[in-house]
Amino acid sequence: MTRVFVAIDLPDAIRERIAKTQTVLAQSGARLTFVAPRNMHITLKFIGEVDDETLNEIRTALEGVSADPFEIAVRGVGANNLRRPRVVWSNIEDAGKTGGLNSAIEDALAPLGIEREKRAYTAHITIARVRQFDPSLLGAMEQVAATDFGSFRADRHVLKRSTLTKQGPIYEDIMEAVW
Repeated sequence: MTRVFVAIDLPDAIRERIAKTQTVLAQSGARLTFVAPRNMHITLKFIGEVDDETLNEIRTALEGVSADPFEIAVRGVGANNLRRPRVVWSNIEDAGKTGGLNSAIEDALAPLGIEREKRAYTAHITIARVRQFDPSLLGAMEQVAATDFGSFRADRHVLKRSTLTKQGPIYEDIMEAVW
């Protein structure tokens, strides 16, 4: 079985800028697990564990999904819940284009028996997971809330394998579909 998801990769310059923000957040009293810069991405669809036959069907289905290339701006730092955040993320501004791509991917994978996500899709880049909250995290987030990490042109989606290890996940590209 292989654990997989579909994503848009980020340029290294944006990953590096986000990593600098992680140093500010690390100074808070919260216990955080940071996403390694090499692993930062925009998740389009988490699929989960699949067998080899299903993986091949997913590859074929994803090759048929396309979009017109579009601009993505990465700005600001937020959280899923400011009272007790579990995830700290950066905002994506793209006029809903990643949401449309998510819908197209969901439509392509549904005939394979892959369940649609029940929650509304919200494009973001996970920066950290909160293991133990401390109110000082909110102050640290406020310091970097308006940070502009840059923008880039999205022109492909990538199917990735995720191998979980004690040192954190290792992501490997399985296939890439350029639009």
